[in-house]
Amino acid sequence: MQQELLQQWHDFVGSQALEGLDELLADDAVFHSPVVHTPQVGKELTKMYLTGAYHVLKDSGFRYVREVASDNNAILEFTAEIDGIHINGVDMIHWNDQGKIDDFKVMIRPLKAVNLLHSMMRAALEQISPG
Repeated sequence: MQQELLQQWHDFVGSQALEGLDELLADDAVFHSPVVHTPQVGKELTKMYLTGAYHVLKDSGFRYVREVASDNNAILEFTAEIDGIHINGVDMIHWNDQGKIDDFKVMIRPLKAVNLLHSMMRAALEQISPG
C-alpha cells in the first residue's frame, strides 16, 4: 500500500490540480508548519496551507530529491529556489489505514529560506483564506 500512496502523492504534485487534495486528505488531517507553533487541525486548514505552499513554490523549481518510506510514512526531501535563496526541506507524510493523509509536517532550512517562506506564505494565505 505504501508505494501506491506515495505514487498518488507524486502524481498529485506533478498534476498541479489542487482539487485533488480533497481525495488525498483525511477529514481529521493535521498540518505542521515550519513557522506556526500550533498544529493546524482539519482537512480544510491542511488544504489551505498546502494550497498556499503550492502558490508560493510553483515557479521555484520545486522538486523532490530523496525519499524514505515505510508502512504508512514517507519523508520526502525537496529543493527549490526563490529570489536566489536556495530552499531545502522535507515533507513528512503519514497515511491512515484508509489511505488518506492524516498528518503532514514540513521542515525547512536554512533560516534565510524559513524567513522568506514565512512572509510569502502569510501573503498567500491572506489571499486564499475564507475571511
